[in-house]
Amino acid sequence: MSDEISAGGKTPAPKAGGAPDYDEERLARLIRLAARSFNRSLQMRLTSEGVTFGQWIFLRILWKSDGLSQRELAERANLTEPTTHTALLRMEEQGFIARRNVGDNKRRVHAFLTERGWELRDVLEPMAVESNDIAVKGLSEVEVKVLRHGLTTIIRNLEQDEKDGAARGLRVPPTRSLAKI
Repeated sequence: MSDEISAGGKTPAPKAGGAPDYDEERLARLIRLAARSFNRSLQMRLTSEGVTFGQWIFLRILWKSDGLSQRELAERANLTEPTTHTALLRMEEQGFIARRNVGDNKRRVHAFLTERGWELRDVLEPMAVESNDIAVKGLSEVEVKVLRHGLTTIIRNLEQDEKDGAARGLRVPPTRSLAKI
């Protein structure tokens, strides 16, 4: 399959059995499709508890480091502060977190899990495990280990590429500015 067809987002031509033929797809597209499928699989499960995939990201971070500021959460989630702010407001409305100032800085708001936020961990984490188990069904432990190594190498390479680009004055533009291109 040519790069133009792959880049256009079209579904690959089906194989004889009717399933899409992903063998000729570029690696970037396969990773994007896999990530999208992971997100959808987990979101399908999270919905039963009234949690969005975006909220899941923040809950996971807070379960490891409760009481982070909005800026710290945005950085750890690799999201913008306005996106984080919106998600935290909703999470507060749902009773998952409480937002409050810490110390003398009245402008810096920190997010703390409520009892409900902590209780969600025991419900939501098994859902994530289930999605992961479904995703790797049919792969051996060795294949999963090789896949994990390959993906972490790709992530590190691309993170370094972004740093190198920044050193040359390049940066990833905000999503909203891309609409003007």
